[in-house]
Amino acid sequence: MNAAGRLALIICFSLLSAACGRKGALIYPDMLVPAQPAAVSGRQSGSAVKLQFVLPDKDMSGRPIKGVAGAKISRMSSEAGQKDLCRSCLADYLLLRTLHLDHLPTGTERSGNRLVMLDSDVKAGNSYSYRIVPFTVDGVEGAPAAISDVRVVPPISGPDLKIEPLTTEIRLQFAVQSPLSGRLLGYNLYRSPVASARSFQPLNMLPLAGNEFVDSSVERDAKYRYAARMLLELTTGNIVESLESAEVVGMLKDDE
Repeated sequence: MNAAGRLALIICFSLLSAACGRKGALIYPDMLVPAQPAAVSGRQSGSAVKLQFVLPDKDMSGRPIKGVAGAKISRMSSEAGQKDLCRSCLADYLLLRTLHLDHLPTGTERSGNRLVMLDSDVKAGNSYSYRIVPFTVDGVEGAPAAISDVRVVPPISGPDLKIEPLTTEIRLQFAVQSPLSGRLLGYNLYRSPVASARSFQPLNMLPLAGNEFVDSSVERDAKYRYAARMLLELTTGNIVESLESAEVVGMLKDDE
């Protein structure tokens, strides 16, 4: 936390303690900062690392907080076989990106308090660890969340994807194009209206089992584009997403 932010919190704390002469549970100024991000995950997706997290709506004491303006993402990289790493040594983390909610950069996506960010500046064979620190409009930094040791492998070819538009639904079919280098856990399907930017969030909550998916949640006269990725568990135990399939486009057919 910077000095100005800490001073503001101390003044706020003093005012709260003295207000109306009432006494309550003691809340230290350092507890008034944003709590750490939740639902934090990091996984290789194609040739990038996909980070996901939810910004806090409470402070460290569990009280509601307003004014969270974004997050700072720092990263530490290590080469294969590198030993004696200190993942808690802050000096080894370099600021990668600052995400302002009102002006998100390319490669990020927001849905409410949930953010998805692609780190495309990664190298196969290296491992990456991240620190995610929320901050307020006043520049007060909150508690960090950590993602450790995302090992990047050469990207895996995407699946084959076919589309069959029908009158009430759109049918998608998946197929593996080449021998797998791991155990297939299922597929992630990505859908976006043709006029919108591509989404980084899959349409499915859980990996799609089987080789077919029926999308009945589409609007008539709207055109959609789809892409699929395989989700694989490698022999190392790492779980990765493949590259995207070729994109397919379709819309509901007119009633015959």
